[in-house]
Amino acid sequence: MSKTTKNVRSAQTALEATASAAKDAHRMSKTLPKKQAKKLRSVAEEAADAARPGSKKLKASPRKVEKKAVSALQRVETAIDKAEAKIAAAAEKAVRATKKSDAKKSEAKKSDAKKSEAKKKSDSKKKSDTGNRPKPAAKKPAAKAPTSLPETSSPIEAGQPAGVASTNLNGLTLAELRERAKAEGRTGFWRLPKAQLVALLSA
Repeated sequence: MSKTTKNVRSAQTALEATASAAKDAHRMSKTLPKKQAKKLRSVAEEAADAARPGSKKLKASPRKVEKKAVSALQRVETAIDKAEAKIAAAAEKAVRATKKSDAKKSEAKKSDAKKSEAKKKSDSKKKSDTGNRPKPAAKKPAAKAPTSLPETSSPIEAGQPAGVASTNLNGLTLAELRERAKAEGRTGFWRLPKAQLVALLSA
């Protein structure tokens, strides 16, 4: 009788531990991702079933009940350890990602600061160069060609009739007419055609 009581007490202790572990696993499953939570809940439910064998079964075969409870307890504990390991790995991964992101932000800030400093130096140099650059010389207005021809003595005043002078001039080439106009001190004749040049010299 005492032996049976001892076995029942031992089985009850195992059942209590298994039931407690099943509750812990169920609570943890609520904090896990969907897939992991489903696995852990399944193990927790099996452990909870093993922790409720019924009083008749407990009294009839306490050793068997205890063995089943201990096995369920081990499965729950293993599942909890795996879940905790995955949680720790996920947390570590998040920390690494945060550090990496912070490092990138820091590098970006440094790069922006360098670019800003380089731009300031460039702007300062441009201003300095602009201040030292000599001003372009003002353009002088182009000399205007005389609009009117100077009055000169006509062939009549020189002792020649106008018709005779015009006839003599027509026999000259354009180059000879220009030479004569130049010799007489006339201006603005270089672009005149032969007929107008003859008229100019005859006037």
